[in-house]
Amino acid sequence: MRIPLIAANWKMHKTIEEAQRFIEKLRPALKGVREVDIAIAPPFTALIAVAQASSGLPIHLAAQNVHPEAKGAFTGEISPVMLRDIGCHYVIVGHSERRTLFAETDALVNLKVKAAFRHDLIPILCVGESLEQRQAGKTKTVLESQLRADLQGVPPAGASKLVVAYEPIWAIGTGQTATPQDAQAGCAFIRQVVASLFNENVAEALRVQYGGSVKPDNARDLLSQPDVDGALVGGASLDPNDFAQIVRAAIPH
Repeated sequence: MRIPLIAANWKMHKTIEEAQRFIEKLRPALKGVREVDIAIAPPFTALIAVAQASSGLPIHLAAQNVHPEAKGAFTGEISPVMLRDIGCHYVIVGHSERRTLFAETDALVNLKVKAAFRHDLIPILCVGESLEQRQAGKTKTVLESQLRADLQGVPPAGASKLVVAYEPIWAIGTGQTATPQDAQAGCAFIRQVVASLFNENVAEALRVQYGGSVKPDNARDLLSQPDVDGALVGGASLDPNDFAQIVRAAIPH
């Protein structure tokens, strides 16, 4: 059985002090939580603070980005070696904001995925269609194209540990949310494509999250879908009470 993963993507929010306060408020809300994996992806400046503040809590540290190379003359970048050095377990790769605002291509995303695996990081690979693509009936075409390119050359042993986040771009930060049926259809199709790229065992082991305006009031319906194995949470992850409610909504019943 796949363990749900609820991951917080804080994006460019929270100072070190704000991050520490968040964890202290979250601590009592997570008491007794079992059977759910939790990850928090703060900005780089707060990674160590979150790692220290969450000592003793069932929280994995995640990074929001990574460079494909282990070291080098890449001003402003951060390497997978550095992320492992401070205790990161996951790294978000291919988020739509990276793809659209920073012109990241599938070829670059593929290099990042492989670099993460080389350095014992688990990539949370984000894929998803735009509103225009969805309206044109191209959702499946877009998802398959991204997955094929992003996972090229990844061995099956790595792919089975991968996390894929289905994040329809039209639902990120817009207040619009895919229906539970939409989320299930997208996640199930991703699993189907992964099965065709690798095998059924890899596809069954794969965790597929939904991301896009996940909130406490819609989390349970989204997370109850059979192929939705968690959530990548943006705005609602900035509030410890909201995030804790989403974590609790993922507890298997």
